Amino acid sequence: MKSFVRTTWALALVGALVAPPTAAAQGTGKPVVAVLSFDNNSIGKDAKDYDGIGKGITDMLITDLASNPNVVVVDRERIQQVLQEQNLVKSGSIDAQTAVRVGKLLGAQYAIYGGFMSDGRGNMVLTGHSTNMETGVITNPQRVQAKTDDVLGLIAQMSDKVSHDMKLPAMTHGTGATSTPSMGNVGAKPVKMDLRTAMIYSKALDAKDSGDNAKAAELFSQVLTKFPDYTPAKTNLAKVAKSGD
Repeated sequence: MKSFVRTTWALALVGALVAPPTAAAQGTGKPVVAVLSFDNNSIGKDAKDYDGIGKGITDMLITDLASNPNVVVVDRERIQQVLQEQNLVKSGSIDAQTAVRVGKLLGAQYAIYGGFMSDGRGNMVLTGHSTNMETGVITNPQRVQAKTDDVLGLIAQMSDKVSHDMKLPAMTHGTGATSTPSMGNVGAKPVKMDLRTAMIYSKALDAKDSGDNAKAAELFSQVLTKFPDYTPAKTNLAKVAKSGD
């Protein structure tokens, strides 16, 4: 009997983890989007320095897409949880077949994944695919580029591209800084985040995922020292501070 109870509880837990993001999302008719991962494809002698940037890019793209009222975006922490359960965190790139499998586990209609490249000369390129879970159709890769002092601009470009692929209406961007139109400061000069700060933010997310709240808090604070209005860093700092209590 105890074994039966344990098994039933375990199955219920698995069902909760792989269910669609929210019951409300099912009722809205809005497409559910999961941003899975962006791999480091950088070149040059410093290429390994960018190994952690993918986590930050994923988080920033989630934040930007989530500002679109016509879509439901799966939370990054939930995606991280499923990737860990599927042993995909350290196993390498997400390919089309894996994207479909993970996307369905997350209850998503679309999955986005791709790669990041820095050429070591002040330029960066982001390549992204979107896959339709129902049809299995993979869009042609979208490629955007920017200077390394404008990571958020790069994210906004990619957000527009994949939104077009998924046939979503145009949106104002919500990259998390108060000077972006979606945060209510229309007409202000867009915030530019440099690649070094984006790397610090990525490392902070990694520390948070690893349970090192003290290190995560220190790194999120470094981001906020330079960008005090960057909302995702504020939110995550509050979470790790609360977890550390």
